[in-house]
Amino acid sequence: MKHGSSSHRQLPPADAPAGVPGATTLRVVHDSATAVPEWLKRRVLLLNATYEPLTALPARRAVVLMAGGKADTVHDDPLAPLVRSAEWSLQLPSVIRLRNYVRVPYHARVPLTRAALMHRDRNRCAYCGGKAETIDHVVPRSRGGEHTWENCVASCAPCNHRKADKLLAELGWSLRVVPSPPKGRHWRLLATLPELHPTWLPYLGEGAA
Repeated sequence: MKHGSSSHRQLPPADAPAGVPGATTLRVVHDSATAVPEWLKRRVLLLNATYEPLTALPARRAVVLMAGGKADTVHDDPLAPLVRSAEWSLQLPSVIRLRNYVRVPYHARVPLTRAALMHRDRNRCAYCGGKAETIDHVVPRSRGGEHTWENCVASCAPCNHRKADKLLAELGWSLRVVPSPPKGRHWRLLATLPELHPTWLPYLGEGAA
């Protein structure tokens, strides 16, 4: 599909709802067990018009986009509160999609964060396969190892403690999988998200599962 320049646009600032119908009169309907601060902490996955994941928006920003007719619900969140204005009401969604395509600058290398590395290694220890709790440098920093995708793995606390500043050859250990940088635009999003809503997984690729 070709996208002309007229179909590209920039997203409005998150704190600038002026001109968006109902954006200044949003009201959250919740029961006594749900506190408003919890609603404010919610994130909504924003997809491009092509269904490519773009970012995880604050819930209020997502509602402003929808109220302005710039995005539509893809997945509802039945556990989320009801949001109302004077003109409409909606169940806070978990995934929304822009109506118009926006260009996104391409960044080749994914930033190395704890969240992204845990997603890459599926929260499993690279040495024993147990539940990972921390990050370990295969070649310790004290022995010249770098903080890179190729030298960092998820590790459980016992393995991390036993390995300390030793090399794998000195312990007779081996890696379950050779570490490598993840590829794909969705990994830039995964790098910022330690927790994922279940409805986001189909849009975030294999590394999110």
